[in-house]
Formats: sequence, C-alpha cells, structure tokens
Amino acid sequence: MMKRLRTWFMAIAAIMLVFAICGSVLAEEAAAETAVAANVFQNSFWSLVPAIIAIGLALITKEVYSSLFIGILTGGLLYSKFNFEGTLNHVFQDGIVASLADSYNVGILAFLVILGAMVAMMNKAGGSAAFGRWASSHIKSRAGAQLATIALGVLIFVDDYFNCLTVGSVMRPVADKQKISRAKLSYLIDATAAPVCIIAPISSWAAAVSSYVEEGNGLELFIKAIPFNFYALLTIVMMIVLAVTKLEYGPMAKHEKNAIENGDLFSDVEKKSEELNEEANPKGKVIDLVLPVVVLIISCVIGMIYSGGFFAGENFIDAFSNCDASVGLLLGSAVTLILTVAYYLIRRVLSFKDLMDCIPEGFKAMVPAILILTFAWSLKAMTDSLGAKEFVAGLVEGSAGALTNFLPAIVFIIACFLAFATGTSWGTFGILIPITLAVFPLTDPLGVVCVSACMAGAVCGDHCSPISDTTIMASAGAQCNHVNHVSTQLPYAITVAAVSFVAYIIAGFVPVWYVVLPIAIVLMIVTLILMKKLVYKNADEKAQAEA
Repeated sequence: MMKRLRTWFMAIAAIMLVFAICGSVLAEEAAAETAVAANVFQNSFWSLVPAIIAIGLALITKEVYSSLFIGILTGGLLYSKFNFEGTLNHVFQDGIVASLADSYNVGILAFLVILGAMVAMMNKAGGSAAFGRWASSHIKSRAGAQLATIALGVLIFVDDYFNCLTVGSVMRPVADKQKISRAKLSYLIDATAAPVCIIAPISSWAAAVSSYVEEGNGLELFIKAIPFNFYALLTIVMMIVLAVTKLEYGPMAKHEKNAIENGDLFSDVEKKSEELNEEANPKGKVIDLVLPVVVLIISCVIGMIYSGGFFAGENFIDAFSNCDASVGLLLGSAVTLILTVAYYLIRRVLSFKDLMDCIPEGFKAMVPAILILTFAWSLKAMTDSLGAKEFVAGLVEGSAGALTNFLPAIVFIIACFLAFATGTSWGTFGILIPITLAVFPLTDPLGVVCVSACMAGAVCGDHCSPISDTTIMASAGAQCNHVNHVSTQLPYAITVAAVSFVAYIIAGFVPVWYVVLPIAIVLMIVTLILMKKLVYKNADEKAQAEA
C-alpha cells in the first residue's frame, strides 16, 4: 500500500512540476507579448508533452485510464493556456465527444462490440473448448503453439484490428493448454498485426500508405519498400527464434516462468480467467469455432472491397486502395454475426435466448478496450490541436542536407518517436512520407529506403506505445492486462528497433535490399544468440549466489 502511495505521489509531483514549468513559460511569454499573441505551446516540443505524460504515468502507476485522462487534461490546459472554461471545452467537446462522433471511430467500436459478442457465442457454444482439445492433440509443445499463432497472424494480413481479435479468439485455448502466458500471447498477436500488414500489398495499411503518394503510383512504391522494411521483417524473424530457442528476457521472462511453473497465465494474483473455469458445452465441435472465423474473414474482405467500390466497377487492387476499413469491417462482422446466430440455432448448440445473452456479455468484455481507445483518440486530438505534426515535420526537414546518407536512420528514429507519442502509425505516414518524397524523387533508391524507414519507424513506435489502438486491440484479443502487455513487449520491440537502426545506417550508404536485408537478419540472430548467453550467464550467477 505504501509503495503504491509513493508511486502516485511521485507521479502527481511530476505532473505538478510540468504544470509549474508550463505556467512560468507562459507567464514570461505573456509579459513579453500582447494578449492576442499565439499560443507558445503550439508547434513546439510542448505539443508532445501530453502524450509523454500519459505514457510515463501508465508505465509508472500501471493505471491506464487515469494516466490517459491526465494526458488529455494536460493537452487541454496547454491548448487553452490554463483557462478553466477553455480547458473543459477542449477536453470534452473537441476531444472525447469529437472522437466518439467520428464515423470511422464509431465503426471500429461497433466492430469491437460485434466481435466480442461472437467470441462470447463461440465460447458458450463450446467451439473454443473443442478447438483447444483438438489443438492439444496436434500441437504438443509450447514452441508449436507459438509458431501456430505466428502462422495464423501472418495469414490474416488484411487488417491489424481484425488480425488482433481473430488470432486472439482462435489461439487463446491453444496457448492456455500449453501454459503460454497471456503477456506472451498478446506479444505474438501484436507482432503479427501491424508488422505483417505493413508488408502485405493487399491490406488496409497498403491502401493508407499508397494514398499519401500524389503521383498515383503509391502501390508500386509500397512494394519496392517492402524489402527495406527491416523492423517488420526482423520482428517476424525474432518471434520465430524466440519460439524455437525458448529465449525469454526482461519482464516477459517472469510471466512465462509463472505460467510454466505455477499455471498462472496472468502473473496477477487478483486476476483469474473465467473462461478457464467454465464448463464446456458438450455439444460443441471444432467447426463451431472454425466456420464463424472463416466466414468472418471472407465477409470482412468482401466488406472492405465493397466500401472501395469493387462492385461498382473498380478492380480488386484499386478497391482495396480506396476501401474504408471501418465500414468494411463493420459490414463484414455484422453479416457474420447474423449468419453465426442462424448456424448455432440450426445446430441447436445454443438457444435463441442464450445467443442474445452473449451480445451484452461481448459488449462488457470489450468495455476496457473501448475506454482505452476512446481516451487514446482523445489524446491524439489534443496533440494534433497543439501542432505535433507541424513540429515533427520541421524536425525532419531540418535533418536533410549534409546528413543525406544517414537520413533513413534519422527518419526511422523520428517516426518511432512520433508514433510512440501519438499512438498512430497512419498519422505518422501522413506526416513523414510527403516530406520524404519532397526531398527525394521516386526514382532515387535512397528515397525508397527513406519511405520504408518511415513505415518501419511508425510501426515500431505504434508497437511500443501503450496508447496505440493496435496495442490495445492485442491486449483485448489475448485478454491480457494492457500495462502488462506493454511492459513485457517493450524490451523485445526495442531490441528489434536497435538492429533496424543499424540496418538503416548501412542502407543509407548501400541502398540495395539483397545486400542489406541478409546482413540485418544475421545481425538479428546474432543479437538474440548473445542475449541468450547473457540470460543464461545471469541465471547461473544468481543460482551460485543463492547456493
């Protein structure tokens, strides 16, 4: 109790210090300029302070909701220059209400609710338990379960939201049987979501990136950049090596040890999985999980190309490029929900009342993810209103010139930081790709490397950030405590980022993918081998000290 109080005291003291500094800066500026002067906190480093405070507090206090709200409140105070009425209006009207009024955001929330209801139906019908029993007879090891999760994540490359929740629903029973911690499962889900989507030409991410290239050949540029997307490719390499070698380090090692030795999948005494203790429906079969998932995949793909105009005459690629992921996923999941209800009624595994009861159950299961997403979107609105995009754009433009060969590495770091602070990959694409293309023509090989560095850095920052919607979805898909997911994933993501940074320095001088990519893969494997030796050395030293 005293430790928690000290943590909160330190966090509150840090916030008060930031506010005091902000107030002093504002007072000095107000004395020097007129009352109508522009807000000194806009288009400056202060625009990133709300996100930094929210992320820092989340990692320190392990409380996500309060940390995000304090970050939003900080953004409102800076935007209104500490005016009480202005702060309230900006936080609630321009932030929370505006985020919930956005049609794209509402579509994603509705998709979450429908998917939650489907998961509840599959569990109550016994499909998840049946699949778990089937998988346990075919997947005999922890490594096999992890590799199966990776393979499924790679196969579902259409959209990261869809990937996180679908892979989580399917692989949770398998991971539980093999005593894989929920933290590790959420890492595998997260690492096969955005990193896979960003190297898949047919995905909502490819469509987003292509839309930022004005010349109209965005998809061609995207494909050329794939071999240089070191973070995404090396993340896949790392997951495979971790699964095969059984290497774990950092906070993840504790979670995995608890899962293996104590059967504690959560590393949290207060948290117990209800679904592990539920009695399985004896009528349930593997098809009761597989069929709804397959229909969901097909329906969502059709929904996405429908929203892109495929049935109005557009070709498949253009339809994907022009699709609205929110509309497509919502339509696809809604159709699947109706078909799933009909299927379970025909199979007579659940009554109509039981099926309807699953809808509010699914909604309740998704409430934490909905709350975090809402606050994360609101926090992004705060940083946008303070001019975070303009500030970072100025930094990137100032990096060109004498540092041309180091520009890919510089763009990678800036993209990491921006995506981490704002929790959005797509926003980072929108800021940095046009700037990069303004510096380099499309025919310049170094320009392709820089665009790829922007995409890789955005995914890396998104992967690390506790306010990223994809990270939140991964926690929801694995039903893992969100802060546990972030804290255990961070060392792994930073390891890949460090190797990627070195690879981009090399690529800045040798922009040839078939030379740099093999070097990067070798560096990644060597790094993990050295990490394993270090872990074993530390374990031996600890054992000797205890003896």
